[in-house]
Amino acid sequence: MPVITVYLTEELYRKLSEVIRSEDVSPDEFIVKLLIKEFNIDIDPTDMVEFHLRLCEKFLSEAEEFLARGGYVQASEKGWSATAQIVKALAVKEGRELRSYKDLWTYIDELAEKLNNRELRRLWRTANSLHQNFYEGWMPSRDVIYALEDVKEFIKMLRKYL
Repeated sequence: MPVITVYLTEELYRKLSEVIRSEDVSPDEFIVKLLIKEFNIDIDPTDMVEFHLRLCEKFLSEAEEFLARGGYVQASEKGWSATAQIVKALAVKEGRELRSYKDLWTYIDELAEKLNNRELRRLWRTANSLHQNFYEGWMPSRDVIYALEDVKEFIKMLRKYL
């Protein structure tokens, strides 16, 4: 995967970080969507599915790296991010774009109903607890480890539908 480095002043980085955080997307996703919109680029949906899958794998790998170093709070956020990206990949495949937490929750609710799969709901809630842990840092390290195992199971489950 090509890597681009962008150098920013601290002030510009702070301001961009605030905007990205308010959009509740990863910096990668924010920049790609901004470029697509700015340059009016027509993107094939399969390219966006692949984009979200690559981000999913990137975040999952980063979660493992943080876990190995004892960075449980950061591992939590990366695990959550991997989960959100696999959900977005599946939604794009179905012709949908998810733009908010509510959209993610609604989509998972609909998907779990369609598939008659309560386990999908449980695994999704576990991933969301990782996101909350990123902000609050209350989860014991063993629970982060177990939750990341659930994230992997969730991703494996959704990959079958891609």
